[in-house]
Amino acid sequence: MSILLRQVKIADPASPFHGKVKDILIKDQEILSITDHFDGKADFIFEKPGTVVSPGWVDPFVHFCDPGMENRETLVTGAAAAQKGGFTTVFNIPNTHPITDNKSQVTYTKQQSNHLPINVYPIGALSKKIEGKDLAEMIDMFNNGAVAFSDGLHPVQSTLLFLKALQYVKAFDGLVIQMPIDKSLGSLGLMNEGVLSTQLGLPGIPAIAEELIISRDIELLKYTQSKLHITGVSTAKGITMIAAAKKDGLNISCSVTPYHLFFTEEDLKEYNTLLKVFPPLRTKKDQEALLKAVEDGTVDCISSHHLPQDWDAKTIEFENAKAGIASIETCFSAVLEKLPKLTEEKIASLFSNNARQIFNLPTTSLIEGARAELTLFSLTENTTMSKSDSASKSANSPFWDISLKGKVIGTVAKNTLHINS
Repeated sequence: MSILLRQVKIADPASPFHGKVKDILIKDQEILSITDHFDGKADFIFEKPGTVVSPGWVDPFVHFCDPGMENRETLVTGAAAAQKGGFTTVFNIPNTHPITDNKSQVTYTKQQSNHLPINVYPIGALSKKIEGKDLAEMIDMFNNGAVAFSDGLHPVQSTLLFLKALQYVKAFDGLVIQMPIDKSLGSLGLMNEGVLSTQLGLPGIPAIAEELIISRDIELLKYTQSKLHITGVSTAKGITMIAAAKKDGLNISCSVTPYHLFFTEEDLKEYNTLLKVFPPLRTKKDQEALLKAVEDGTVDCISSHHLPQDWDAKTIEFENAKAGIASIETCFSAVLEKLPKLTEEKIASLFSNNARQIFNLPTTSLIEGARAELTLFSLTENTTMSKSDSASKSANSPFWDISLKGKVIGTVAKNTLHINS
């Protein structure tokens, strides 16, 4: 099957055609030609003025709830939502039932991915049953396709275990992902600790709960000289420590969520359960620091932290509501709304190229002969999504019916052109 993308602007710093408007011919998952004008025939022809094309986007931290919680999301519906959000590759966290802590569970996700329109890579659990006590069978999971290792929504609290994990993955050049929170300080909290939490009568999660773990993990990384990715960074001091660690030459990377860039604790004044997340929304100062870190390159990736929840998990009192946002479909536009001056080159790096390099994914680029895994988007159009537009099983999103800058037009993955309606 052949696909022709006509007069699209290429956003890929690794391509000699970066910044140029070209016709791209794709056949059997390969970019056959990139020319000024292609006069031949193709099975599918796409043409829309103002379309930008980049290497396919990567989301390194999503929860598709499969197996075990298919009432909230499945690999099929999660993949459809990811595709609608412009992602051609995602990493599924191991907080499933059963836990993805062995090679059979890794194989399950890999086999299911073969039948999905995008690539879904499993993240293997760092500890057995995500209990934080004993290391999981990481080498077996790695050999069967695990892309990285993490306890996902239950960050590792044991310093000794985390040290062992960082040492262990060095044997196969693996990478550890950590969502930073010290549970002994933040387990009972519902929002950011501060004046507002006191006014609202809600127990808080202090910024230091995040910063202590980041500081500890950086010291362990320095000791082991391993590889670490910190995801969901939410505080100004946390991002400053990561920037300093990078300057020291440590192999550390980080990602932030669209909702930490978009919302702050001030948006919780009405006790909106859709904004209950973990780590919590922080202060305006923290938000500004994160936005600046995206612009200056301290932040390597954008991760949606897509976490579907049932209707009744959010339609309840704030203290009893579950944390999480189904955020993958609006991820790009939410980021662009807050950072409207992001260049096409920066978008390609934040959403694709950086993650591919950090996690040793198969390379793809806008050059002839390369594998065709692409995302099509517009910087000039706007996006307004509603529940009825969503491909996800869950609707726990605060972004519904909000006009956002930018639009995901479609994807090319696994020899299929998908155009959003």
